[in-house]
Amino acid sequence: MFEGASNLAAGVDRSFILILAIAVFFTVGITAFMIWTVFKYNRKKNKPARQFTGSVTLEIIWTAIPLILVLVIFFYGWKNYAPMRKVPADAMQVTAIGRMWEWSFDYGNGKISKILVLPVDKAVKMNLHSVDVNHGFFIPAFRVKEDVIPSYNNYLWFIPKFKGEYDIFCSSYCGLQHSGMNTKTKVVDPADFTLWLDSLPATGNIPDAEGLTLLKNTGCIACHSLDGAKLVGPTFQAIYGKKHIVITDGKEIEIEVNDAYLISSILDPGKDIVKGFNKGMMQPYRDKLSDAQITLIIDYLKTLTGK
Repeated sequence: MFEGASNLAAGVDRSFILILAIAVFFTVGITAFMIWTVFKYNRKKNKPARQFTGSVTLEIIWTAIPLILVLVIFFYGWKNYAPMRKVPADAMQVTAIGRMWEWSFDYGNGKISKILVLPVDKAVKMNLHSVDVNHGFFIPAFRVKEDVIPSYNNYLWFIPKFKGEYDIFCSSYCGLQHSGMNTKTKVVDPADFTLWLDSLPATGNIPDAEGLTLLKNTGCIACHSLDGAKLVGPTFQAIYGKKHIVITDGKEIEIEVNDAYLISSILDPGKDIVKGFNKGMMQPYRDKLSDAQITLIIDYLKTLTGK
């Protein structure tokens, strides 16, 4: 009954069933007692009212029973939570990187994948890292969920028990496209995992993509697509040299996207708003990016010709 898709799922399910059973028992019991009381002591039966001054026995009962129930729930909760923080020494290490609004998984040596591929029956430690805002790494089938907080080293671990594909979600609201921040974990045979990992290209350490790396690390491509798609902000595809109608001080002005405009948009994004987009959606990066980093981003944008 309690066999789940990971080694931790059964414990979570047992705790959930226990709490649910207690809640249902008291909900049904208290409701039934209230209904019985309404009929038994209905005013139409002319039962005389009596004044009660107190009952030590009753007070002990309604104090002791909730205390015992809370201690039981705590015991089972802690018993099944404690193993979630004890990572086996031989666990495989994978870094889950959350950014608005996508997951990526770093296997080391520059090998990064958009889906999480894992070998069956192998302990896996997920090191959780956010490059922008708070996220929540959640695999419902494995019953594992942890916060992914910028500048905070968090983790979770599990052993996938069955081969197949399972959903991964973000459990913390992280912006407009939070509901679309999902991907898959694919559990395969160890031999198939080794073949997949060996064939995965090392794209995470490409030295000539510093501008793109900065765009990813600052969360820019969550709001500005690289392929022409309209998101929260204008697409970066072929943006350099393109003419836009912008709203400046309430007036429409035609501008050409050049170095000066891009620098202004990065440092003071509320100054010139491209027509058709909303003001206040982008934070200023004045204290977050150096002049050299801004130059790297602009140089990369110049390469996005759209061809």
